[in-house]
Amino acid sequence: MKVQIRKERATDYDQVEQVIESAFRSVDYSDQTEHKLVNRLRNSSAFIPDLSLVAISDDQIVGHILVTRIHIENEHHRVFPSLALAPVSVLPAFQKQGIGRQLIEEAHRIAKRLGHGSIILLGHADYYPRFGYVPTSHYGIRLPFEAPEENCMVLELMEDGLAGVQGVVVYPSAFFE
Repeated sequence: MKVQIRKERATDYDQVEQVIESAFRSVDYSDQTEHKLVNRLRNSSAFIPDLSLVAISDDQIVGHILVTRIHIENEHHRVFPSLALAPVSVLPAFQKQGIGRQLIEEAHRIAKRLGHGSIILLGHADYYPRFGYVPTSHYGIRLPFEAPEENCMVLELMEDGLAGVQGVVVYPSAFFE
């Protein structure tokens, strides 16, 4: 399905919240608070307006993706900037039609254009590898909480975007409030 992907606007927030709530309502691993996470991240220094995107079909928002700033810190307290992809939301009636793929690919394109080297996520082990994501353990990167290794993934946006990078992901406090 072809949709228009554009930058989210403040006037979209209510509709985006409904999309997120609907998308995660029946997901087993969800605590159904993803819409609150998005609101907190929008109001944090991690927010990058160009990386909060919506998918539009027939003047209706049918999907949303948010990519925010994080960093990776090694044992010597050296800090490496990165991004976190969370969440990707598509209305249930529009799922499995390629909208999530379009949102992810556009977010990757914009993040690369903005000069970002990598994106980290916690997600489905069967879904994200098709976009080039590999386990973070391939780079010696760990998340700051327990999660199955196959669900902790990273993507190099540009060649050598993770050269010399290893350590623990540091999320902004908005992720945990």
